[in-house]
Amino acid sequence: MKAMILAAGVGSRLEPLTCNIPKPMVPVVNRPAMEHIINLLVKNDITQVAANLWYLPEKVQDYFGDGSKFGVELRYSIEKELMGTAGGVKKLESFLNDTFVIISGDVVTDINLWEMIDFHKNRGAIATIALKEVTDPRHFGVVITEEDGKIKAFQEKPKPEEALSLLANTGIYIFEPEIFQLIPAETVFDFGKQLFPLLVEKDAAFYGYQMKGYWCDIGTLTQYRLAHYDILKGLVTMDVPGTWHANAVYVGDRTIIAPTARIGSKVVIGRNCHIGDGVEIFGETVIGDNCLIEKGTSIFGSIIWRNTKIGSNARLVECVVGSECYLKDGSVIGAGVILSDDCVVETGSIVEANTKIWPGKVVTKE
Repeated sequence: MKAMILAAGVGSRLEPLTCNIPKPMVPVVNRPAMEHIINLLVKNDITQVAANLWYLPEKVQDYFGDGSKFGVELRYSIEKELMGTAGGVKKLESFLNDTFVIISGDVVTDINLWEMIDFHKNRGAIATIALKEVTDPRHFGVVITEEDGKIKAFQEKPKPEEALSLLANTGIYIFEPEIFQLIPAETVFDFGKQLFPLLVEKDAAFYGYQMKGYWCDIGTLTQYRLAHYDILKGLVTMDVPGTWHANAVYVGDRTIIAPTARIGSKVVIGRNCHIGDGVEIFGETVIGDNCLIEKGTSIFGSIIWRNTKIGSNARLVECVVGSECYLKDGSVIGAGVILSDDCVVETGSIVEANTKIWPGKVVTKE
């Protein structure tokens, strides 16, 4: 079995976090999102993997290389121009020469792929979509199926009162190689806009599989934070880096935590960190590798990327802080703030709630 990771998207909905890195490299509990996808494939005994890249492709290639460190054989398809989801897959037609898996690079999931593959094969399907029931369909493409799972229609982000289904398209697919007969070469072609309606029109063996387990699209900042909270609450079967301690606290190698620091439950602290005297870390919080948190600082429900320094007596609440930032003494970062890479918050400065700060900016005290 082979798989392809859709990893060419820009990640514009995740800006400013994706100004310097492509969406597959956005960290999820201190590992790139794409690394979690690769780990999922390996757990399902799928080790021949391809990924299509477009935005900052070298960031992905430099990290994953040929995939051998991660237990896979990894090849890349670099797109000079975005070809659409189906068009990008078409470029790997010679590689995807048997039943294959397609999975988006911006999802967090613990789906059992072999259960889905069995469903697909038992129905003689040419294409199968993994579906997940949602409570609010306004942010998803939803799928209408017959009783046996055969897909008969789609709705794109319907209002709740107009929704004909609450089954969302998860961006996880199983295809037979015959699907390539329906995808034109060297043409921008999309699964949702073109290929899937064509399959319905042709009354093809096209099915929806209602997946078990967890799924979250991290393509927006809200969903990105939600996925972290769910992981730390234990709602996702996923390897979390670090040594497990009581109360679901994970601590990386060579990290020093001062005896007077207070660490709540559901916290991940990366490698080579220093947590100073009197620091308080509570809520579902992730601290990246090589971070310094100085004395008296309080962090609640936040995601801090690697190589960031936070001075003494700072306050951070439900925010995301990018890599290589320096938050000086007495900084206050409000709820919903997104602080991108290489930013400096000067001593005593306040970043108001729901503010987005682009890379390299300096926030001063007014």
